[in-house]
Amino acid sequence: MALLQDLSSLEEPKLIEWSWISENFGEDIAPAIIGHIYLSFVSIAIAFAISLPTGILIARYRKAYPPVLFITGLLFTIPSLALFAILVTVPGIGIGPNAVIIALVAYSLLILIRNVVAGLDSVPAETIDAARGMGLTSRQILFKVELPLALPVIIAGIRIATVTVIGIATIGAYIAGGGLGQLIFDGIDRLFPTMIITGAVLATALAILADVLLILLERLLSPWKRSRASTRARAQPEASGAGGAV
Repeated sequence: MALLQDLSSLEEPKLIEWSWISENFGEDIAPAIIGHIYLSFVSIAIAFAISLPTGILIARYRKAYPPVLFITGLLFTIPSLALFAILVTVPGIGIGPNAVIIALVAYSLLILIRNVVAGLDSVPAETIDAARGMGLTSRQILFKVELPLALPVIIAGIRIATVTVIGIATIGAYIAGGGLGQLIFDGIDRLFPTMIITGAVLATALAILADVLLILLERLLSPWKRSRASTRARAQPEASGAGGAV
């Protein structure tokens, strides 16, 4: 009877233990956030550094597009846990953040390369001809005309890749990659819902925040889009006023 009374007196863990969050923020939560940002940022930076020149070359030499698309598509279809398992067995990589970063880079290549090529393809041919007629070299046309006009499509690819990477990075904790996934896996092991929810909510918030920042970056780097929108906004009242006068 005493044992039954002791068991009945045990309280089930609360869904959210706010005291645990406040007490462990500096020791567990903040390092997990920093680690997740590190994994995601480094992976996207490396993938973009590979994808931009590759996409430019493919846009010039179309015969290279199918094999590159096949290889990157093949990497993208490998399940994340399977790819992690393969990488940790490779000498020199092993368990840890390096294997996670390599996997995240591999998953980002297909998205980024396709969007770089699509962005360059979206530049009107007459615009390139006009730039060439003004005496611009091929290098100047690329950096002053094609890449700026392709920027919205390229950043759209970066947004998709970033959200994908932030999500997959949580699984990287399974091979000691760190990040917010560590809170989720530790919470599952301890049957502690607070850690699970904290890791999941912060990973979601991080993905949303990164997406918003990239949208703002696109607007900052595309001033002509803002001026075009403001011109349309000014033209609408004028048109309505003219219609009222008639």
